[in-house]
Amino acid sequence: MPRIAVVEKEKCNPMGCGGHLCIRLCPVNRTGKDCITEDVDNKVRIAEKLCTGCAICTNRCPFDAISIINLPDELAKQPIHRYGPNGFHLYNLPTPVFGKVIGVLGRNGIGKSTAIKIFAGMLKPNLGKDKDASFDELIDYFKGSEAQGFFEKIKEGKIRVSYKPQQVDAIPKMYNGNVRGLLSKIDEKGKMNEIVSILDLQNVLNTDISDISGGELQRVAIAAAVLKKANVYIFDEPSSYLDIKQRIKVSKFIKSLADENTAVLVVEHDLIILDYMTDMIHIMFGKPGVYGVVSLPKVTRNGINIYMDGYMRDMNMRFRGYSLKFEPRPPVSKEGLLSLTSWENINKKLDNFHLKANQGMIHKKTSVGILGENGIGKTTFAKILAGVLKQDSGEISEKIKVSYKPQYLDSSSEDVVASLLGDAVKKYENQLIKPLDIDSLLLRPINELSGGELQRVSICYCLAKEADLFLLDEPSAYLDVEQRLIVSKVINDVAEQRGCSVLVVDHDLMFVDYLSDELIVFEGVPAKNGEAKGPFEMEHGMNLFLTDLDITMRRDKDSNRPRINKPGSRMDREQKEAKHLYYS
Repeated sequence: MPRIAVVEKEKCNPMGCGGHLCIRLCPVNRTGKDCITEDVDNKVRIAEKLCTGCAICTNRCPFDAISIINLPDELAKQPIHRYGPNGFHLYNLPTPVFGKVIGVLGRNGIGKSTAIKIFAGMLKPNLGKDKDASFDELIDYFKGSEAQGFFEKIKEGKIRVSYKPQQVDAIPKMYNGNVRGLLSKIDEKGKMNEIVSILDLQNVLNTDISDISGGELQRVAIAAAVLKKANVYIFDEPSSYLDIKQRIKVSKFIKSLADENTAVLVVEHDLIILDYMTDMIHIMFGKPGVYGVVSLPKVTRNGINIYMDGYMRDMNMRFRGYSLKFEPRPPVSKEGLLSLTSWENINKKLDNFHLKANQGMIHKKTSVGILGENGIGKTTFAKILAGVLKQDSGEISEKIKVSYKPQYLDSSSEDVVASLLGDAVKKYENQLIKPLDIDSLLLRPINELSGGELQRVSICYCLAKEADLFLLDEPSAYLDVEQRLIVSKVINDVAEQRGCSVLVVDHDLMFVDYLSDELIVFEGVPAKNGEAKGPFEMEHGMNLFLTDLDITMRRDKDSNRPRINKPGSRMDREQKEAKHLYYS
């Protein structure tokens, strides 16, 4: 059985383990052979050919920095790419198909961005060797598959790729000037005005790139990618920073790009949007930071259900030890529930924006989701309830203790995670630390965490406080599908076990659906006015919200996950006629 040894260098801490504990414990080393040795960077290096797979080093490493993986025979061939000796291994690649939108679904750190950077020409694969592979070697590697023809066309110059990167917040660091100047410079099709109109960017054309919001920056990045002449378009997490209305609009636009001469490849964590946008998907599985495997393409609905189940029948492989269950939440009876806090005639003006919330109540032991467009007052309302902002008029009935996780996270601190969390590390070990996978981050400096790691630490920090109401602003941002469902469960468990309430602002409909007992819906005009309505029971609130989006939703008959109906389909028409836009 092929075996790989991976050392995650950022986790390896020789001083913390008393000086290379794994080197001292390795039984092969004790025979006089150099299986585990000190590398030039003071970390460790493992000779895979000498390793017996005894697992002593993996079990005894206090920082979980070493992984020894016995791979199935299907992965006996060399990886498509390896990040140096004992580095991350990627097996296979997703393949664009002309006329279709192909999705890529998998956990953070599993190699999704690596895979699409190879297609985008930003990373040259090395087939697990010390030098870049030639096109002829790649063609031979993929012989007999769709990817063979794709690389043959790239070699012949018949394919041109345009790539929208994941980290759109890096754009202001690379370009100085306004949005119009950037898009004009890139526009190879002469369609700037048309694309700007589709993506609602007219109002920011004369705004400096450094002054636009995250959602506007995302749409500018999408526009820039599409304005290039290409026949393969790649989008890495196009829904990040976008509200639900924008996600639906962008999904329709990306789907419209695929034709007989154009292929589209998309990486996305919002399952409802991925399902809505793509024709087929590749599942990626493995161990984050260690290795990733790309499956054969599957019809989107089946592929997502397979991913949730955690079992790949065509490979006879269980890639997760449990299924991701999506259990419908029954309507919550308010009878007998005590009021935690309520509000009446709240008004707040911020420059030219006006927020109002006429009347509402949050009950104890309740999880409430907040839905609405960007710039419509959701975060402002959350800050008023949290006491961070003071309303101009109106009353909040009870002064309660609120723990608030803001939308934008501070990553500047050089302190380690353990010092931030303090007593919570022991006090909430089983309720927060283990489920949120914080253990491996405890000795890491906060300013070295990735977006997803920082988000999990921030959620843990918020939920570890003593409070009557936990208020979390966009907790699903930067998290993968599995992490989002785990966070949902953790939030609900905290509310139930501690007898408190939770208020969550988010744009992932499945995430909100999964954790919410009730909904607050915001209506109005972004950047001008917003009104908070509710809380409502889920069906009432979702019906109100989906009316504005002009979509209907149903549950998948096998997995119970929410899905958007195809516009104009029989179910879409029937649900609209019955005024039941949201599945019961």
